[in-house]
Amino acid sequence: MNFAIVGCGFIAKKHAKAIKEAEGAQLVAVCDKFPDAMKLYVEEYGATPYRELTEMLEGENVDVVCICTPSGLHAPIAVQVAEAKKHIVLEKPIAMTLEETDRIIEACEKNNVKLTVVHPNRFRPVVKELRKIMDQNLLGKISHANATVNWNRNQEYYDQSPWRGTKEHDGGVLMNQAIHNLDLLLWFMGKPEEVFSMEATRLRQIEAEDVSTGIIRFESGALGTVEASTTVYPENYEESITIFGEHGTVKISGKNALFFEHLVIEGKSDTELEELKKKVKNDPWGTPGHQWIIEDMAEAIEENRTPSITGEDGRRALELVLTFYESARQNQPIQLVKEKAYVNS
Repeated sequence: MNFAIVGCGFIAKKHAKAIKEAEGAQLVAVCDKFPDAMKLYVEEYGATPYRELTEMLEGENVDVVCICTPSGLHAPIAVQVAEAKKHIVLEKPIAMTLEETDRIIEACEKNNVKLTVVHPNRFRPVVKELRKIMDQNLLGKISHANATVNWNRNQEYYDQSPWRGTKEHDGGVLMNQAIHNLDLLLWFMGKPEEVFSMEATRLRQIEAEDVSTGIIRFESGALGTVEASTTVYPENYEESITIFGEHGTVKISGKNALFFEHLVIEGKSDTELEELKKKVKNDPWGTPGHQWIIEDMAEAIEENRTPSITGEDGRRALELVLTFYESARQNQPIQLVKEKAYVNS
């Protein structure tokens, strides 16, 4: 399966490595407006460099295009790739607005193109084990859940590229860092119906937020809280998901939410739960999430099925972020209305 990468910044390195490690995949081309950005991929992976996307799409035998550009450029590039009949692996967030997102999804459907959005945390061993627990309803009725991302992204990080921290091309901590945890929260808890959020830009000299807190009421009646920041000194502190149920409590945590910090389930012995904790601890990263996504896309094409993470999944995570933004702007709770979306103004 021939892969190409558009946008050769930091995240493209993860895609290139994932393609190299994935069974039956190879990187054949890269595209970036800056030639120096493509040197690594030419020298290390043997990829053909292109400065123009149209030239690459027409000149290369490409099956899948990984889009790794700044988020604000996702929509026009994804639509162009879809119209060229190439399948798409799209970095998060899927786009910056729901209108752009719907353009992407519609273009993929119209051109019979498969689309997956990069939410790799779903493939971490501890997250997959928590998913099994939820699928088996071992926790019973859920009362509430917490999602926390307290990380450090210093000013130097934002100053590396002029688009970082902007509302047009990047967003703040919710859009860029915490969106993975929001995706997991939705995956575990189901559809949200109401949110209330506050946000601030406290320490970083950026346009978007560097700290955010929010509350969610899910359709099930369960509540959720979200806390996210890039202001923690001097390094990443915690990424966690905690779920409280009538028959158990589970917290996955660590600097990157890789371990069971708390695991109590009615009917499960201490020995059984300790073995599960140990199993995860022995291989906390497992197969890298980007590799899972690349292999899943290749298999989806071969088997003519939908990828495990869909464009609609990416849309749901984006909609939650945008509704948080709207709630903070209005300083009041916002209802998520079916088939209606709020966009960041």
